[in-house]
Amino acid sequence: MAFKNQKGGESNKRKRITGATKGGDGGNFTPKKKLKTPSNDQQNKGFKKKFDAKVPGKPKFDKSDAAHNVPKTKRELRIQAKELAEARKKKRKPHYTLEQELASIWEKMRRRNIAKEERSKLVSEALRKMKGKIPEIAGSHVSCRVLQTCAKYCSQDERNAVYEELQPHFLTLACNTYAVHLITKLLDNASKEQLANFISSLHGHVASLLRHMVGSVVVEHAYQLGNASQKQSLLMELYSTELQLFKDLALVKERRLVDIISKLNLQKAAVVRHMSVVVQPILEKGIVDHSILHKALVEYFTIADKSSAADVIQHLSSALLVRMIHTKDGSKIGILCVKHGSAQERKKIIKGMKGHVSKIALDRFGSMVLACILSVVDDTQLIKKIIIRELQPVLKELIFDKNGRRPLLQLLHPNCSRYFSPDDLSLLDSSIPSLLIKGGSEPETNTKDLEVKGDDVDMSDVEENVKSVAGGKKDPILRRKELLVDSGLAESLIDACRENAEELLRSNHGKEVLFEVASGGADNILQPHLDEKLDSLHEAIASRVSLPKTEGQNDEHLLENFHSSRTIRKLILDSPSFASTLWKKTFKGNCKMWAQGHSAKVVGAYLETSDPKVQKLAKKELQPLLDQERLCPIHA
Repeated sequence: MAFKNQKGGESNKRKRITGATKGGDGGNFTPKKKLKTPSNDQQNKGFKKKFDAKVPGKPKFDKSDAAHNVPKTKRELRIQAKELAEARKKKRKPHYTLEQELASIWEKMRRRNIAKEERSKLVSEALRKMKGKIPEIAGSHVSCRVLQTCAKYCSQDERNAVYEELQPHFLTLACNTYAVHLITKLLDNASKEQLANFISSLHGHVASLLRHMVGSVVVEHAYQLGNASQKQSLLMELYSTELQLFKDLALVKERRLVDIISKLNLQKAAVVRHMSVVVQPILEKGIVDHSILHKALVEYFTIADKSSAADVIQHLSSALLVRMIHTKDGSKIGILCVKHGSAQERKKIIKGMKGHVSKIALDRFGSMVLACILSVVDDTQLIKKIIIRELQPVLKELIFDKNGRRPLLQLLHPNCSRYFSPDDLSLLDSSIPSLLIKGGSEPETNTKDLEVKGDDVDMSDVEENVKSVAGGKKDPILRRKELLVDSGLAESLIDACRENAEELLRSNHGKEVLFEVASGGADNILQPHLDEKLDSLHEAIASRVSLPKTEGQNDEHLLENFHSSRTIRKLILDSPSFASTLWKKTFKGNCKMWAQGHSAKVVGAYLETSDPKVQKLAKKELQPLLDQERLCPIHA
């Protein structure tokens, strides 16, 4: 039903507006005419001419427009992008064209199969092109490599010319990521005078360069190449402001920081403050790989007060320490951190070694830090979980290695002068004077903060009273038992020695591990728990020793070999069980055959063995040979 209009039948029409008629006084509405414009005329002109569809081959658009709108291929786009990039590089790099020429020459000169004469020509050509522009292009990753190759193969005169041109810009280039490699290459081939001049140019900037990730590499390289006095001059800038400002003060002959302070009458508190300001930002940035810093930290610990030394130990007790223990001074710092660190700090140090234990054990100085950890740290569960677990898969390699055997020998026979040199033992016995513990109780109180006592403290007197730190609170024998026996390390050691018995006997380093394992270790730590395993090891050694001597044999018999004969003799003297087993398998009834050469020393050891039964049996058979003076026993 449609809606009806409510207003009395009026139609619903649009209302008309008065005045909208033609002429403005009523009528029909007419719109205004559109004004003619040139643009409108031009648009309409195109439609006046009809399109003739009958004319064949007539293009709809111009050829120029069609060529402009054709899409480019991928190759054309790449070429266009490369051209744009080349144009931008030419604007940005003033020597871009020269670098391209040098790169083409470098590709030829760096080949291995090139003749020396041709290479020298290419090197001379490259240096001729770079002459006068070397400092400007030395920071480029392309031209810097060209310069390194030129410095390696050029003549000494050409190398001197490059050195002279770069000399005023050494400090700037030392902090450049690419130029640092050129500087180290020049230092490797520098003469004594050039090296001395370079080290002299570093005066006053050593501390700032060591705080720079790139610049520290240059300082370390110069430190490694320098002689003792040059190393000392670089190092002394880190000690105090006076030594940093005045070169003449760095000419003192004393090497230890304590002696330098005494000689120059420096204030110890000021030296500690200055070194703290120098060392702290270096440690915060993690630039701890360089030996010059390790040496400075060792000297710092000799004069630092308790709080300063504890702060440095706390900062280093992390994965940072792993990057330091590859040097002698770095390993000493590691040992000091392990000895004087708290339980939490020791835990961080051990956790930081996770994944690197086998590599550390094979290192000359890192193995000493592991030996210290095994001797000091009470948390044996943590050591088993991280250190022992990573040592077991590479046990055979460690036994035969000169450095890798040290942590094992430290567990089997701690601090034995037979296996550790006096330097190694003094390294294990090092400590920090201000953190020294007397009698395993409270820290020493008579060496108070240096800022309080000032110059009245004689550091030489303090060093004379230094004693070794006792380490952890756990009984050393109990700690060794937990790490060796309870962890399963001893059982793995016995198995490895049994499988490689003959090879270990002939080895210069492996024979020592074999002897300690076969004899049960110091304090007979292995025997009460692993007697059966040890008996099987004795049987394996005796079976290899009892093999007959054959003519034309390439290797000497074990009883005649220099290393193996002495190891077997020591086992006869120290291990009654092994002496009895070897007598039954090898020497019973055959002493006359082995009574000459190196083997005579082994046979003679039965007259001094600690087993009275074996000694009595051996004496009956050896007495006739003694009467004939064919056997000369060697006393232990």
